[in-house]
Amino acid sequence: MSWEEDLQGREPPPSLETLIVPRVRDLGDGFHVRRALPSARRRMVGPFIFLDQMGPADFDPGRGLDVRPHPHIGLSTVTYLFEGEILHRDSLGFVQPIRPGAVNWMTAGQGIAHSERTGPETRSAGGRLFGIQAWIALPKQHEEVAPAFVHHPADTLPIIDGEGIHLTVIAGQVHGGKSPVRAHSDLFYADAKMEAGSRLKLSAEYEERGLYLVEGTVEVEGTRFQPGELLVFKPGSEIILKAESSARMMLLGGEPMDGPRYLFWNFVSSSKDRLEAAKADWKEGRFAAVPTETEFIPLPPDDPPAPVRYP
Repeated sequence: MSWEEDLQGREPPPSLETLIVPRVRDLGDGFHVRRALPSARRRMVGPFIFLDQMGPADFDPGRGLDVRPHPHIGLSTVTYLFEGEILHRDSLGFVQPIRPGAVNWMTAGQGIAHSERTGPETRSAGGRLFGIQAWIALPKQHEEVAPAFVHHPADTLPIIDGEGIHLTVIAGQVHGGKSPVRAHSDLFYADAKMEAGSRLKLSAEYEERGLYLVEGTVEVEGTRFQPGELLVFKPGSEIILKAESSARMMLLGGEPMDGPRYLFWNFVSSSKDRLEAAKADWKEGRFAAVPTETEFIPLPPDDPPAPVRYP
């Protein structure tokens, strides 16, 4: 199916390069994800190589998210929540809950392992989980940096507020706001909330730009778009977004990567040989362990390459 068919009769805006409509996948216990990147239609938008919508999911008391320890190389993971809480643990010894509006930014570089679970207090009470996880491929010169983890509370991120727009700059620079989050690429990443009837300009500052619609309906050059759709825009043109209802979206992109990236499971690299080495390292237990964790996710089979799984 071509991306024009996914428009379902809607007129493609002149500025739209492609449209990605990820399918909903049930990972068990009522936990659903929508994987917008990578796609057969588009592998990356700027350095963004992975984009998952997690939930919304409602957990009964005693139940929650349990992503056992698993490894990464060659990327930074970015967890950003709208609702709920996730407890991060990694092989560097960091233990950090993340809550709505805050940022957990983990740079894998040469290799790191981590787990993502519902914390004991949240699990006991039950509740809702809703958010976005993104992976950002590292430039070649930084692919093998030492692993690192940083947490940025919500009140440390720049907010642009006015004319019906409430925009949080998660990473990079956009609309005059610059995030304190240190990235290795020239990129932008923002959480934009729009009131009905408001307008938001997406400038042509970056060559590759995307919009993932989380909630509400927006119009681009006369065409309406719905939640769960990733719009990838052509370079060079200024985009005006109009909210037909209250809407929320993730704005993302940056400059093109310095060459192709290969992806297997949780590993990203510019070298296929490096992927093979990472696979062997995880299989043979050469990644540092996550303290207090005894479980782990085994290496999936090569054929077919398995996607990342949350539970």
